[in-house]
Amino acid sequence: MPRTQVVKKGGPPKAVARDVDAYIASAPEAVQPMLRELRAVIKEAAPEASERISYGMPDYEDHGPLANFAGYKKHVGLYGVIHQDSEIAEEAKEYLESRSTLRFPVGRPLPVALIKKAVAARVAANRAGDRPVKEKR
Repeated sequence: MPRTQVVKKGGPPKAVARDVDAYIASAPEAVQPMLRELRAVIKEAAPEASERISYGMPDYEDHGPLANFAGYKKHVGLYGVIHQDSEIAEEAKEYLESRSTLRFPVGRPLPVALIKKAVAARVAANRAGDRPVKEKR
């Protein structure tokens, strides 16, 4: 089975990775080490989490949604693991881009301790059945 599939939606075909290794290999070269490190940190903080590709990016679940990440030319985004109203949002304010997006610029070390803490908190909340409620728009 091929590790990527070609998707076309109104533009030129774009390869979509079928697994996380392929996703990282297809990301901009500058962010690949960050993505590998981020993946390792998530797996360390949530060793029972399942890993897959969802919506074209790495996705993790442990008793519910845990986190997604994506690599871009100038940054790495970590999604869904922290919310602006969470207890650790103040610690993450330097990286908090929107309600639940953390943005880590290329060329700066990942805040590993913060990521571990956020992932562990999300796992604990999922296991307790305390999942974030989506706001109606």
